[in-house]
Amino acid sequence: MESTSPNHLLILLLLLFFLFFFHCKPTLSISLLPKQALPTKSGYLPVTPTSDSAIFYLFYEAQKPTSPLSQTPLLIWLQGGPGCSSMIGNFLELGPWRVNFRKTPDQPLALEPNPGSWNRIFGLLFLDNPIGTGFSIASKPEEIPRDQTHVARHLFAAITAFIDSDPSFKSRPIYITGESYAGKYAPAIGYHILENPGRVNLTGVAIGNGLTDPAIQVATHAANAYFSGLVNERQKVELERLQSEAVALTEAGNWSAAVAARGRVLQTLQNVTGLATLYDFTRKAPYKDDLVEELLRNDDVKSALGAKRHVVFEVCSDLVDEVLHEDVMKSAKYMVERLVKESRVLLYQGHLDLRDGVVSTEAWVRTLKWEGIEGFLGAEREVWRVNGELAGYVQRWGSLTNAVVLGAGHLVPTDQALNSQAMIEDWVLGKGLFGSAQKENFTTNSLGPMSM
Repeated sequence: MESTSPNHLLILLLLLFFLFFFHCKPTLSISLLPKQALPTKSGYLPVTPTSDSAIFYLFYEAQKPTSPLSQTPLLIWLQGGPGCSSMIGNFLELGPWRVNFRKTPDQPLALEPNPGSWNRIFGLLFLDNPIGTGFSIASKPEEIPRDQTHVARHLFAAITAFIDSDPSFKSRPIYITGESYAGKYAPAIGYHILENPGRVNLTGVAIGNGLTDPAIQVATHAANAYFSGLVNERQKVELERLQSEAVALTEAGNWSAAVAARGRVLQTLQNVTGLATLYDFTRKAPYKDDLVEELLRNDDVKSALGAKRHVVFEVCSDLVDEVLHEDVMKSAKYMVERLVKESRVLLYQGHLDLRDGVVSTEAWVRTLKWEGIEGFLGAEREVWRVNGELAGYVQRWGSLTNAVVLGAGHLVPTDQALNSQAMIEDWVLGKGLFGSAQKENFTTNSLGPMSM
């Protein structure tokens, strides 16, 4: 046998080093997304047969279903914005694995199991909506929807394509859920489904901290901040003046100017309070959605999720926000009015949210044109506990339920994971305080609709 020279040995060691390095590099990178965190299905759903535009989706099957999968409820999550990715909902709020958002700056980014995931007993589908948002594809900027009617058409195409991909999906009860600007997306797609029966087994719609009737909601900020002790009387009067401008411009149909006026209300409120974020007035820093962006700009993570490698992920798209600019102050309340008559509706708010929180929601709900509104307004607001601890308050009548979640801001599942999980599960299953409202809760002394 020939002996190995020192030079040959050195070359051999170098080869072994490079083989080891390049073999391990992808493994180190993909460790950001553990195998257990991979979705059941993912990819793209077409929105029109004449274009390559498509909505990106991630689907997680129920971890511990309590019924056959063909009967297991399916939740569809829509983020707000407009133009913010539902990957925020997935990796920061209610998905099975979340970024370690409590980490210190010197700690590495990582994913952690979420004990409050909404797919514990339900299927969970995240959609990046509208096209151009997150990983979704807009072949041309002009294909991005400019109003809720077109948003709903695209969502309907994507949802029906997803349902058609597996026969077992066709019989599953479907619940549309979402937060913030999805206070319009969710009613829009729910309304569209009711207009096109037979394709989607819609059972309910849940809206968290939603912007649904902007003109009514913008008029609540001054009083809310004042009675929270965050502004004085003079500042309250100034906010009221700005609010009146936003309402007047909305009523005149001057949509772009109305959006700008609402922006002045929120910016003034931000300036005079000095808060880190209006989304939660107790926070010392904003929510860390930048960690989701960092995670999803990793090429190996993108590949593992089935996203197009050429798409540069942004948590929120400025382009989509700009395209939907004139939609912002338009109301979706009439869609909720139909949904509450023909399905079930859950509204929930984190009580620390100053933008689209409790007072804001109650103001527009009082004006609903629905035969059950007097019953709802007269119903008891009951103390809600989870595992014996105070979680918030629940008010319900017939098909409408409203929940206030204590200790939570705009992103309720981020702040109160287990309580938000208990809320959505009990509402879907009709359990506890989220079960059928009792008519004896109604009192004839209820206040009528609030004049705004």
